Amino acid sequence: MPPRWLIFIALLATIAAVLPFAIVARVRATPDANRGVHIFQDMVFQPKFKTQTKNPLFADQRSMRPAVLGAVARDETYIDAHYWDGTVQGEWAESLPSQLQLTDAFIKRGQERFNIYCSACHGFSGYGNGIVNQRAMALMADTNGPVAGTRWVAAKSLHDPLVREHRLGMLFNIVSNGIRNMAGYQGQITTDDRWAIACYVQALQRSQNASTQDVPPELRKDLSLLKN
Repeated sequence: MPPRWLIFIALLATIAAVLPFAIVARVRATPDANRGVHIFQDMVFQPKFKTQTKNPLFADQRSMRPAVLGAVARDETYIDAHYWDGTVQGEWAESLPSQLQLTDAFIKRGQERFNIYCSACHGFSGYGNGIVNQRAMALMADTNGPVAGTRWVAAKSLHDPLVREHRLGMLFNIVSNGIRNMAGYQGQITTDDRWAIACYVQALQRSQNASTQDVPPELRKDLSLLKN
């Protein structure tokens, strides 16, 4: 039988090992009006206004501020899906939203925005031969250059048969949110201007795939003069 002093020390050690867990369990199970001990403060203690309290910063002294007019939560369904998402009843829209009008000025605005934001990759004519693609191809051709051996994904030609089938709403959505390697421009370009770009892309596609029947009758005679 071990000596009594050794038994006593072992008993104290057991109590010392179990006691912290017992205290923690007791504290967690007992309601307390006082704040607990926070080793990491994080954002537990910070200046703030609770609900239904006064805030002298505002004229109405309300701490609970009303929602900003016209603001919606991220990923919240928009009331006008046609204008914001380019869809009508879950399908890609084929026309402009009712608040926009297709005019010469609107198309020219789209051309201006396209030349600023899109032509760098897609080119002014839309064939994917923009200055960025030209530079990338030149770097790829340099076998001793810094990007030798890497793969460059050129911008899609807007005159590709598959792209020409895109509806107006889909073009707007692509400009807004991007597609594959292309980033979206929702943060840089206003909604109206993104619709203008989509309309100009369709006009650009039409210009490169037009027939005589697309020309107004009164102007077709000028085409015959050009052929001669």
